[in-house]
Amino acid sequence: MEPVFIGSEIYRGSSYGAGHPLRVPRVSTVMDLCRAMGWLEGCYVTSPRAKPEALHLWHDPGYIAALQGAEAMGTVSAEVRARYHLGTVSNPVYPEVFRRPATGAGGVMLAAEMLRAGGVVHVPGGGTHHGLPDRANGFCYLNDVVLGMKVLRLNGVRRIAYIDIDAHHCDGVEAGFAGDPDALLISVHEEKRWPFTGALGDTGGGNCFNLPVPRGFNDSEMRVVLERLILPRVAAFAPDAVVLQCGADALEEDPLARLALSNNAHVAVVKALRPLSPRFLVLGGGGYNPWSVGRCWTRVWAALRGVEEPDRLPPEAEAVLRGLSWRGAGRPPAEVLMTTLKDPAREGPVRAEILDRLGLLEARL
Repeated sequence: MEPVFIGSEIYRGSSYGAGHPLRVPRVSTVMDLCRAMGWLEGCYVTSPRAKPEALHLWHDPGYIAALQGAEAMGTVSAEVRARYHLGTVSNPVYPEVFRRPATGAGGVMLAAEMLRAGGVVHVPGGGTHHGLPDRANGFCYLNDVVLGMKVLRLNGVRRIAYIDIDAHHCDGVEAGFAGDPDALLISVHEEKRWPFTGALGDTGGGNCFNLPVPRGFNDSEMRVVLERLILPRVAAFAPDAVVLQCGADALEEDPLARLALSNNAHVAVVKALRPLSPRFLVLGGGGYNPWSVGRCWTRVWAALRGVEEPDRLPPEAEAVLRGLSWRGAGRPPAEVLMTTLKDPAREGPVRAEILDRLGLLEARL
């Protein structure tokens, strides 16, 4: 099967609110850039919206009903806010508060079904790895990652390797699969950052490898992590499917983290993982700078399709980037973020604390 891109127009103009980090356009930017480059022809699929009953595969029916009610009413009671964490600063009630996450979940669940016989699917609207069974958590109303992995299982795909390079730990996915011998979970995330889970010693019952990294984590360090942790563990696990959460908030320009990767690091992870399984599902995730997110996930799709990136974007694609804004906050980006997809390399020293932590993870049987 040729690589498939699953997207939706629901992301265009949908916002968590003027003061929220997710006020910025992300998935629509990726779609527009890929179309401007001619990279979506014959491979674009519109995401369905998951029905409530399908979401009950992992989520509590009472919570799903509350999420639907929040969208219908445009508000929630104090009781619903306290019980389900809806209507908070992090998880506000906005016009598409059920339809948008249900569309993201529907896209990932469809991807899992499409991968039954093998292949590659990119769902940039997926990757909501903080969602919990009975409440919203960390900008995530549903956990499409867990739902997608469960649908893979329903379709006979047993051994699943999940790799997460988002700046934040995948607490919701770990809640769903900790201790599962047929699931391997690897998370590389910034230390001392919300949700303050994923400590180095957190094994999740034996199948979780958590690597918190310090501020300024660079391309050289990610290369060592890829070579010493991610690739050996995945290869030894011999998965039937690999799921990659490719959060872009680990990029240097992101306002919510303090890591220093270029998008070259993300592309390197994608290319290295692809040969390790007959099924490869690549999701989006965090990322709150519209220029860096759009360029990163567009490069991810280019890598999955095997198309060559130009040194300079054509006018149509450049116009997409020049048409973006922070929607009321943030400085205009550097010129390079307007004219190219590829970041300058952000190499640097490989710090001793990262090598020490890798050694401890390598020592685990």
